[in-house]
Amino acid sequence: MTGAVHPASIFLPVLAIVALTIIAFARMAVARARGTKESPRDPGYFRAFIGESEPEYAIVAVRHYGNLFELPTLFYAGCISAFVLGDVTCWSLGWAWAYVAARVVQSAVHLSYNKPVHRGLAFVVGVVCIAGLWVHVGMAVVGQL
Repeated sequence: MTGAVHPASIFLPVLAIVALTIIAFARMAVARARGTKESPRDPGYFRAFIGESEPEYAIVAVRHYGNLFELPTLFYAGCISAFVLGDVTCWSLGWAWAYVAARVVQSAVHLSYNKPVHRGLAFVVGVVCIAGLWVHVGMAVVGQL
């Protein structure tokens, strides 16, 4: 490990994304409850999502929550890999925290004015951060062979 970085510090950005996911779940639950109250639908709708769709704000909240189980899985795996390899450095932490920042911006855009260009830019920055984290992990793997 290079630099004076405590290995467990890699789990601070992980906790931040976990917190963001919990917040997104709460927002989704509130949006769905509001949508069901404003426009009651057949409870069977939620079995296969066939029939009159939910209001747009509920659909956005549901999609946002689902997004947090897509690319962030690579983030979690990268952080855990850096920890297991004993290679938590300023670089791995920097990539991880940069990803958190990009993901928070993406979430803020998605759940507010939802301009796809802005949301997409934040997404691309997040992908670059994940790639940087994984290049760092890959170098650690090769360095230990």
